[in-house]
Amino acid sequence: MEKILMTPTGFAALEAELKQLKSIERPAIIKAIAEAREHGDLSENAEYHSAREKQSFIEGRIKELEGVLSLADVIEPSKLSGPIKFGATVTLVDEDTDEEKTWQIVGEHEADIERGLLNIKSPIARALIGKDEGDSVEVRTPGGERSYEVLKIVYI
Repeated sequence: MEKILMTPTGFAALEAELKQLKSIERPAIIKAIAEAREHGDLSENAEYHSAREKQSFIEGRIKELEGVLSLADVIEPSKLSGPIKFGATVTLVDEDTDEEKTWQIVGEHEADIERGLLNIKSPIARALIGKDEGDSVEVRTPGGERSYEVLKIVYI
């Protein structure tokens, strides 16, 4: 099985979600199913069917998280340096619009572009790997060709 790269923060977040699902969500849905059963005829019991559906989702997510966490390869970015690699926090400037953007390159299970967490498998991240401060990067994105200059690389 292929290892799944993750930062310590991303690993902790997935562990916390798994703990929440197992210790709070799972017992709550089991209780909801038991209560819905007491209402009688299950074939027309919307509460029961809704609770079973939610239980199915919770169990599936628990299995998914357990699988991801078992394959996790946690990389501590603060111990790294040099050109851009996994875990780097990179500040770029768009050479067309002069807009600055800062992203941390993280694993796909912790990526959240809105929070500045860029998936290692994204076109931008793949283009940035191995680059250094001052380098120009051409990226083909779904929105078209983009040109960035690497302003700063930090490992925190």
